[in-house]
Amino acid sequence: MNKSLGEQFHNDPRVREAKESLAKVLADYRNRITGVRPGDPALEERYEQWLHDTGRMRGRDLFFPYLGSGLGSGPLVELADGSVKMDFITGIGVHGTGHSHPAMLDAGIDGALEDTVMQGNLQQGPVACAVMELFLQAASGDGSRIAHCFLTSSGAMANENAFKIIFQKNAPASRFLAFRRCFTGRSLATAQMTDKAAYREGLPVTLHVDYVPFYNATRHDESILESVSVLREHLARHPGQYAGMCMELIQGEGGYYPGHREFFTALIEVLKEHHVAVMIDEVQSFGRTSSAFAFQYFGLQPLVDVVTVGKMSQVCATLYSEEYNPRPGLLSQTFTSSSAALHASRRILQDLLGGGYLGPEGTIMRMSERFRDHLRRLASAYPEQVGGPFGLGAMVAFTFADGQKDATVAFLKRLYRNGLMGFVAGGAPVRIRFLPPVMGITDADIDAAAAIIEQTLGEED
Repeated sequence: MNKSLGEQFHNDPRVREAKESLAKVLADYRNRITGVRPGDPALEERYEQWLHDTGRMRGRDLFFPYLGSGLGSGPLVELADGSVKMDFITGIGVHGTGHSHPAMLDAGIDGALEDTVMQGNLQQGPVACAVMELFLQAASGDGSRIAHCFLTSSGAMANENAFKIIFQKNAPASRFLAFRRCFTGRSLATAQMTDKAAYREGLPVTLHVDYVPFYNATRHDESILESVSVLREHLARHPGQYAGMCMELIQGEGGYYPGHREFFTALIEVLKEHHVAVMIDEVQSFGRTSSAFAFQYFGLQPLVDVVTVGKMSQVCATLYSEEYNPRPGLLSQTFTSSSAALHASRRILQDLLGGGYLGPEGTIMRMSERFRDHLRRLASAYPEQVGGPFGLGAMVAFTFADGQKDATVAFLKRLYRNGLMGFVAGGAPVRIRFLPPVMGITDADIDAAAAIIEQTLGEED
């Protein structure tokens, strides 16, 4: 079979030998990272200066005093002061393979070998085609109508593209629906959709958004009736003016609240009656349940018009049905994403779909249940300090004490000091959330993280 010069270059034995050599060096250094440890005093002064300079240049300090050294091993990550932390938030779900995964090194080299650093609307390579094909493969089956994929470099942009697709299809409708406590991003449009006033402070109104209560598991039937009633009220108040409804099926920043199939199908039935598009925001939930997408976990395949995905997939995307295929000119990306990110995305999607991670007995759900078992044990042992666990799949959270923000953030920073990284979610209560690196973690890692939580619970303030 004939090959282009580029294919010959990428497959040259000298390139393969160089990659194998780098993989061995990486393994040597990864093996030196065996657990959480404090920083090196000899590196402290330089590190503090870097932190100071970073805060000065960006206008505020970092949430955590975290500057990575560029090396890690699974959930363990070395900082530039020589300390090692256990990363159970992974850039809010971005680093699904953990740190310094050998497959990501290999993919990064493949990206560096490309002729361009970035790929975009006029210049893409076969790797972009492969990533789109894998996304569509992941979204297919059981009546799914998803037929097309448009790649982009951020979750916010994936959502922006979804809004545009839906508004164009359903013009002149100019309003949107979303769930209370939702989060879709911080661009002008996504900040307007996000149900958090602080994220819109000083910004002009770019979208008219009306909110529907999210599912309340403690009031199953009443919750469904209430949300359907509110939805019908909005539709009656603004007839024909709603283009779509954006749904997080598992609320992320809102507090790690999972929905329910009966709840979603009841709402979608009403939306379909009124020709309102069903948009599913999977930027955080992709690759976090027993299915690649949460909409598959909840059995919504035939009902979904547009889906957005990002974070763990490295390259983000807007997926949509044939009916919502936009007219030429609406979507274009000077930067689809970097060549390295595209190669990483291909490897991640291939492994996610074929590496035993999915399914009720797959790695994701098995690891999730092990972590939840630890949190249940801690909730029993420390009932005044631990509530939960909450979330679904590999989106895991617990409430510290009564969920007050200041106390929760203080506890979160004590966890960091002791070597475990999580983050906050929700508002009343505020919760501590985790997004473990599901493709780069072991049982021992989960046990070690739980031990740090227990150690921190036993400390005095």
